[in-house]
Amino acid sequence: MLVALCGGTVRAQGLAQGLARVPVPDARPLLLAALAAADGTARGILTGELADAITRRFDATSPVYIDVTTLRRYQQTGCARLNVLFWQEGVKLPGVAAPRRQTIEFGLNYCADGLPPRSLR
Repeated sequence: MLVALCGGTVRAQGLAQGLARVPVPDARPLLLAALAAADGTARGILTGELADAITRRFDATSPVYIDVTTLRRYQQTGCARLNVLFWQEGVKLPGVAAPRRQTIEFGLNYCADGLPPRSLR
């Protein structure tokens, strides 16, 4: 899901300024924006074929949202422990009576160059 950033530094700076949720083709622009943001957060909406396929598959009632928060900044410049949350409302799962909010959440050690930090200090 993590592919090349479209839009470069200007887009990451715009995301980092706390603007409304922005459309993103994958999570990477939001990871970079959270690293650059003073408050360590970035929020977006997944777009494109993957988002469309997920929404169709689960007959969901909302877009796929992505929230990235910084849990800890490391000594290495541009590196942090990030929490990444994907969520969607109105997801219909097989064998479940009513649609509901579904989430996927994970932590990630990440640097602005796309690599993990050399040290966790």
